[in-house]
Amino acid sequence: MLAFMKAMPGSVAQGLIWGILAIGVYITYKVLDYADLTVDGSLCTGGAVAVMLMLAGVNPVIAVLCAGLAGMVAGLVTAVFHVVFGIPAILSGILTQLGLYSVNMRIMGKSNQAISVDKYNLLLSLRDIPHAIIVSVIVVAIIIGVLYWFFGTETGRAIRATGNNEKMSAAQGININSMKILGLMLSNGLVGIAGAFYAQYQGNADVNMGRGAIVIGLAAVIIGEVLFGKFFRNFAFRLTGVVFGTILYFVIIAVVLQLGLSTTDLKLVSALIVAIFLAVPYMRGQYLMKQKRGGKSNA
Repeated sequence: MLAFMKAMPGSVAQGLIWGILAIGVYITYKVLDYADLTVDGSLCTGGAVAVMLMLAGVNPVIAVLCAGLAGMVAGLVTAVFHVVFGIPAILSGILTQLGLYSVNMRIMGKSNQAISVDKYNLLLSLRDIPHAIIVSVIVVAIIIGVLYWFFGTETGRAIRATGNNEKMSAAQGININSMKILGLMLSNGLVGIAGAFYAQYQGNADVNMGRGAIVIGLAAVIIGEVLFGKFFRNFAFRLTGVVFGTILYFVIIAVVLQLGLSTTDLKLVSALIVAIFLAVPYMRGQYLMKQKRGGKSNA
């Protein structure tokens, strides 16, 4: 129990950082209704760009912003595959993700690039978890505030309308292709920023750091929706619920590790977590339907 309590701050810090990625996944998965798998590659792209720039002496804040831009470019490539060439949504993300492996290797020059908090002025680090939590909370709050404002604008509402009903949106004069491009760029830009912060937090950028990121992002979105969906109706609160879902995900992972499971089992655990929370709404709906049928038959 003591070991678990010691691991809690680290789980919260990771949850907040990955919460930025989860918000990006929420934009494509829930707002745009687009199954985008680019994030497994764009997370590493963001981390690689940020680390290489900081190693070259660039200010960490500028490095993070450049990481976001790199993520946006990755999202743009996926959007072009889908919108211009007509490649299905899932396959377009897979193609970009596959290509980004080579791109990330080119950026870093090798599979892993380390950056030490002792030599560079990082924004956050595993060495100082309380500071990392504070920085992450501030960044997440800024992102949620900006997104709440943006999706209240005409362009933001057009993106939401495109995700709700493409045909109706097109009939209303909305350029749905442009909205898809913008949504994918925005989503992967956030994923790139998450990669930049995560690389600083763990002290390195690795070519495999994004493997399975989509599962974590989907788990966070689903957990947030299942647990907080009824209470958080406001868009900003829904994004906050996604971040809470990410934190809860990493707390569950910490519990699993404390139970003695191997780190090699984490992928299986992640898949089970997603499956369970996906099944909860369906099972609840089935139960309520049976209750209604039972009530009618009794009547």
